[in-house]
Amino acid sequence: MIILDAQLTLARYAVMQTVRAFCLNSIFMLLTLLSSPEANARQALVVRDITIEGLKHVRPETLLAALPLKKGDAFSENTASLCLQSIYDTGLIADATVGVQGENVVFHVVERPVLDGLEFAGLHEFEKDKLAKLFRDIGVGKGKPFDKALLGRAVQTLKNSYLARGLLTVQVETTTTPVGRDRVSLLISVIEGPIAKIRQVTVIGNEAFSDHALFEAISLRPTNWSTWYTKNDVFSKETLAADVDRLQKFYLDRGYVEFSITSVQASLTPDGTGVDLTVVLHEGVQHKIEAVKLSGELLGRDTELESLMGIRPRETYSASKISSAKAAIAERLGRYGYGFADVQVTSQTNPDRHTVDLTFVVTPRHRLYVRRVNIEGNTRTRDEIIRREMLQLESAWYDSGRLAKSRDRISRLGFFSSVDIRLVPVEASVDQVDINVVVGEQKTGAFRLSAGSSSSDVFYVSAGISEDNIFGSGRGLSIKLDTSKANRQLSVREYSPYVTQDGISRSSEVHYAVTRLNGKKNESDVRITSLGGDIKFGIPFSEDSKVLLGVAFEQNRYETNKNAPRIYQDQMKRLGSVVNNVPLSAAWVCDTRDSPLVPSRGYMLQMNTELGTPVGDTIYYRGDLRGQYYYSFAKGLVVSANIEAGFGQGILGTPYPIAKRYFAGGIGSVRGYKAGSLGPKDLATGDSIGGSRFVVGNVEMTVPLPGSGWDRTLRVFSFLDGGNVWGDGGGTSGANGLRYSCGAGLEWLSPIGPLKLSLSVPLVQHEGDELEKFQFQIGTSF
Repeated sequence: MIILDAQLTLARYAVMQTVRAFCLNSIFMLLTLLSSPEANARQALVVRDITIEGLKHVRPETLLAALPLKKGDAFSENTASLCLQSIYDTGLIADATVGVQGENVVFHVVERPVLDGLEFAGLHEFEKDKLAKLFRDIGVGKGKPFDKALLGRAVQTLKNSYLARGLLTVQVETTTTPVGRDRVSLLISVIEGPIAKIRQVTVIGNEAFSDHALFEAISLRPTNWSTWYTKNDVFSKETLAADVDRLQKFYLDRGYVEFSITSVQASLTPDGTGVDLTVVLHEGVQHKIEAVKLSGELLGRDTELESLMGIRPRETYSASKISSAKAAIAERLGRYGYGFADVQVTSQTNPDRHTVDLTFVVTPRHRLYVRRVNIEGNTRTRDEIIRREMLQLESAWYDSGRLAKSRDRISRLGFFSSVDIRLVPVEASVDQVDINVVVGEQKTGAFRLSAGSSSSDVFYVSAGISEDNIFGSGRGLSIKLDTSKANRQLSVREYSPYVTQDGISRSSEVHYAVTRLNGKKNESDVRITSLGGDIKFGIPFSEDSKVLLGVAFEQNRYETNKNAPRIYQDQMKRLGSVVNNVPLSAAWVCDTRDSPLVPSRGYMLQMNTELGTPVGDTIYYRGDLRGQYYYSFAKGLVVSANIEAGFGQGILGTPYPIAKRYFAGGIGSVRGYKAGSLGPKDLATGDSIGGSRFVVGNVEMTVPLPGSGWDRTLRVFSFLDGGNVWGDGGGTSGANGLRYSCGAGLEWLSPIGPLKLSLSVPLVQHEGDELEKFQFQIGTSF
């Protein structure tokens, strides 16, 4: 009854205001009619004063500022209409009339009620605070004038948000209640209903391709075991429209130029929980390419541009190949300064022969100079940090190739979530452009904290904090702490990508660590205290490669008991319990991978050499080689290969340092064998002691999790691993042959970092081998 009375009160209020407005308008029109045209022509009304009546909450100055009428202006019927429209446009007034009293113009207004409060009821999918902000951004919020039109827009936006989440039967009702002093409260009541999920997808009319092939091409699919993660069984109109486009592209890429979708029907079950999709399509006949021509202004580069098309007669028509050819031609012309080159394709279909003739028409337009490079969107990172990655220079020819490399260089900084490069024509010039580099800042700092327990620790903590872009300077700093009893360490690392204008980088690190090696009785047989630091300089060698030169100081203090492996006891007899090393290092790195976390193409090659100098206690050399190669031969399918090898040896009669020995086994090496367990073992204790030579190889085939819609962040893989470690040092390696394993696993880019799980089957097993079939790792590939 209270709500009903409130609604009646509002209705009476609206009727009274309408009657009042009608009367005032009638009076004004009567005065206007009584004034003859001749009198108006002889003497126009000059406004002496402007008065606004009826205001309670709105300041008069607010409306006066919006009026296209000032004191001393001439007043007419047309001016009155413009004034009323300006008052309504403020959104503050529900009704307004205008009248004339002598030389004064009087506006009578009725304010909109002010929204005193906004409440939501029945919410489960959305948070109240977020919806309140959504309504406030539209214009419906506490303290704002109540506007039914804006309320209707806000309610429709809310409904669309629910529909996007698959709640197709959502109901939204609004209730307004007067609270006195021209104020109202608003209640938004929501009945969300169930989430509508895809129950069945039916395709009618497909003969050339199976249902399964078409289902793999679209995103929406019936509920299955994987949709708890992918959520692609939730129906939404936007996803359905996108799937229709995917089907269109699927057929056009396979030569079906006559393909069309006759109808798409989505039937909701009576309880609102399921949707049955029915797609009726017409395939037509597959077409092939009969002739390909290149015409237009080719700038004398006919052969070069023809080689970029990649389309030959007698091959199947493909819309994607045509788009790629257009882009390749435009991009090549862009390298020569033609940034606005236009490439159009005309097609002539031959129905009798089921073929298509293609003609690429090239229009280079004007060759461009770059007038200015502008940086936008960097609220934290300094301009010079971005500009030094730009290969496109001001007052130079426009070069699309340099711009593409510049975008990649800026993206590889890791400071930005998006990098967009836009061409802006210069006014009154046909051959000049400005380059706008628009970036989106992202968080570059990270704090990681993990804790756990093990057989040697009741409780341990591992933490790390890093910032890759300190104060927007482009420099990085990281600190790591590990309290594990077996491996306690503290390290601080600093990185400066540009210590000179030529792009020479510098990285330095200091560390302190205590490592305990436990024997068979889980007692600490060896305790190693390490202290050291290093500094390295990176010199760019090419766009994708650089040379690293460095020097380090390392001190290792050994404490052993009688059960320690013989190799440690022998070293302490020859060198003492404290061993100092001052090595020099040189490395060459070349990286063309498209992504450091989820690569699908390209390679990475790294060669490292290290030389122990006479300044330290040991003189040695060490060389490492690592190579990775990625190839994607089909959508989502990636084959990768990894090879690692190393060799080290003491010089001038000094032993090879224990701290530089290689270890293998475990995830990231040869899976299926316990981490670090392969290779030589101590004769007395059976502990793994590593070696001076090693080789490890891995081959993987990775595919997105079936049913995940080709999600690259959640993938399954199969693998074949091989490798081993060799070298002397008072131990034995038992069977010296390679160890092999195969298996499968799951890789997930989780919020806490890349997670890799593997289930392995060792293919070669000898006495002394320590097997571990299930393993996991948080880190990068391999």
